[in-house]
Amino acid sequence: MESWDFGPMVRRWRDRVAPETVGVPVGGRRRASGLRREELAGLAGISADYLTRLEQGRATTPSAQVVESLARALRLPDAERDLLYRLAGHAAPGADVVPSRVTSSVQRLLDRLTGTPVVVYDATWTLVLANAPYDALMGETSAWRGIERNAVWRNLLGPGTRTVHTAEEHADHEARLVADLRLTAGRYPADRTLRRLVAELTAESPRFAELWEADAPEPLPDPSRHKVIDHPAVGHITLDCDTLIVAADDLRITVYTAEPGTDDADRLELAIVLGTQTIVE
Repeated sequence: MESWDFGPMVRRWRDRVAPETVGVPVGGRRRASGLRREELAGLAGISADYLTRLEQGRATTPSAQVVESLARALRLPDAERDLLYRLAGHAAPGADVVPSRVTSSVQRLLDRLTGTPVVVYDATWTLVLANAPYDALMGETSAWRGIERNAVWRNLLGPGTRTVHTAEEHADHEARLVADLRLTAGRYPADRTLRRLVAELTAESPRFAELWEADAPEPLPDPSRHKVIDHPAVGHITLDCDTLIVAADDLRITVYTAEPGTDDADRLELAIVLGTQTIVE
């Protein structure tokens, strides 16, 4: 196979993915059983126009990040994922590259949390995937591109998040994100994408440069897992926020829940209903 087979292969694999198996609502009449182009684009975090150009061969140099996003959205097994990398002109990621792969076992876990806000980050705190309830709670993520998907950038340079912090809490949060990114850089010194991220953050943010050279914060004696989310339609929601580490793949899975029967649980449910209705429409 040659590199120009990339687009037709993506189209072939898109046609075989049943929407319900990847959490895409099925409504109205569909001409095919597979994913629509805009549905795959949304799952992969790329524009439908760019996916069209890839499938038609008018765009022929997808980045490794785009290839990984498509492989994940298509639920490709290892052999097909590696083939997609080769068709795009990339070597499949090795042990010296920050992994962003969501394995089938982790995906099964996520599939069981379809009604709960869940977001997955890689070890650079770059967003790998967010489910529909997370987007309903925290704001739409599918339009984020490039460095916009990185939580360190969003907290230091970008628009921030809906999480409510005092100035002291926000400063501490920034310091812990940067300290964790520095540990990641030590584990993956050969990752060029990671080096570019650090260089860009250093050039654009004096605060990042300061924290990069600073000592890591002391561990919290009693780390609170509560977060207050300022939702534009529902107001403040106090939630439990638990981050699970997938050690073998160096992923961070953050899950937002509320105590059943509380006002916060009701507000969370309403936020998800309002947000997912908007997404479906």
